[in-house]
Amino acid sequence: MDTQTHANPYDAPLAVEAAVDERAAFIRRTYAHLTGAIFAFAAVCAVLVNTIGPAMTQWIGTGQFNWLLLLGGFMAVGFVANRMASSGAAPPVQYAALGLYVVAEAFIFTPLLFIAANYADPGIIPAAGLITLVVFGGLTAYVFISKADFQGLGKYLAIGSFAAIGLIVGAIVFGFSLPTLAFSGVMIVLAAGYILYSTSNVLHHYRTDMHVAASLALFAAVALMFWYVLQLLMSLSGRD
Repeated sequence: MDTQTHANPYDAPLAVEAAVDERAAFIRRTYAHLTGAIFAFAAVCAVLVNTIGPAMTQWIGTGQFNWLLLLGGFMAVGFVANRMASSGAAPPVQYAALGLYVVAEAFIFTPLLFIAANYADPGIIPAAGLITLVVFGGLTAYVFISKADFQGLGKYLAIGSFAAIGLIVGAIVFGFSLPTLAFSGVMIVLAAGYILYSTSNVLHHYRTDMHVAASLALFAAVALMFWYVLQLLMSLSGRD
């Protein structure tokens, strides 16, 4: 993979202002890294589900706040990884950030995937993956064809994310259940918004040397959608 950088991390132009060849190369690098992250995520998940999956699932079920602890750790790791990838640091640091985020996603997915693999319909995980990739592909195609800039969605996505986190934390702390179908549907819409937002940033707001940070943002949006598509399918199958 191309890890060429400029002497000054802010020398590189925005993709929208770059020459056609440089912009195309940036986009290819971004989506190549995204593809690599997805395959790495799948591989790490397969290992974790088949090794520590039962123990993690049991651990989460034995304590009211264990899931909250796992979620808090994931959010902290995600914040650090995003800062590392977007800071203009040396390529090894950016790749470490992407790898750290992929592993963190795999850990938080492990209990859900273990339950889906062992207590839901056999094809539910690949079905959720296929739906996620089809939706992602459609939204990506729309942004690239329309060249629309969805940066204005950022503040609304942040509000929606904080509201969702508040509901999840409240449900854990106070012991009430969120309506799985409705909540999953809303979160899928939120994830779609993040895909539109992150894809338009690739075209308009990332510098051409920020392919690792761009791929991390896209991967986060894809993972969010996959999580809630899987939750939705499990709920529809009566196994959530």
